[in-house]
Amino acid sequence: MMMKSKIVDKIKSVVYKEQFQPSIIGMFVNPFYITRKELFKHISSFSHLVKGRVLDIGCGQKPYYNLFSSDEYIGLEVDTPENRKNKKADVFYDGKRIPFPDSYFDWVISTEVFEHVFNPEEFLSEAYRVLKPGGGLLMTCPFVWDEHEQPYDFARYSSFGIKFLLEKHGFRVVEQRKTAGDIRIIFQLINAYIYKVLVLRSSSSINKLLCLLFTSIFNILGESLYRFLPKNEDLYLDNIIYARKELKK
Repeated sequence: MMMKSKIVDKIKSVVYKEQFQPSIIGMFVNPFYITRKELFKHISSFSHLVKGRVLDIGCGQKPYYNLFSSDEYIGLEVDTPENRKNKKADVFYDGKRIPFPDSYFDWVISTEVFEHVFNPEEFLSEAYRVLKPGGGLLMTCPFVWDEHEQPYDFARYSSFGIKFLLEKHGFRVVEQRKTAGDIRIIFQLINAYIYKVLVLRSSSSINKLLCLLFTSIFNILGESLYRFLPKNEDLYLDNIIYARKELKK
């Protein structure tokens, strides 16, 4: 019985890893392989900068926690019964004022959260407040994606829009990137469509198998074709932003 439990836990661990940090296996089982692979790649490339005391706003399951060599890593979530049950947050709050003193953190991280924030001005002001002068902000948010986690999906931001908002609130954008600005975006959206139609609306065994089949085909096509076809970086999946807190004049 104990051996069976260990095997089940191992399978769950592998499945979870393939969701957010996909290997080649994810190409065959993860309908969001392309977007998650790109997010993981870019977040990893900034991870060596993230040190000291870190706040992860909207931490969820802390999928990128193991990438950072932080002295202290605090996950923050809005205080709801669902979040208390399902999220790995260390601290819960009212979604408005972050319950920490001014200039408390060396880094703030927020991945795929900003589109769910109804009060973006307040959110950025609070992130700025709790960061030390010169502290870092690592943020990701989608540009092209379907509505999700309804009804708490409020906005999409272009690269220009997110840069404008950050600079307005005292951040200096050091580096800004776009993910999958090529043919892969088309195949990722097809897979997201298939997953929603086949699995979320009717999760029968046959539908799940069909989803895995189509997922594999379109992931392979996307990963193969983008190497040869022209890019179009005006159409892309996610914004990746690395910014620093500047003292307001």
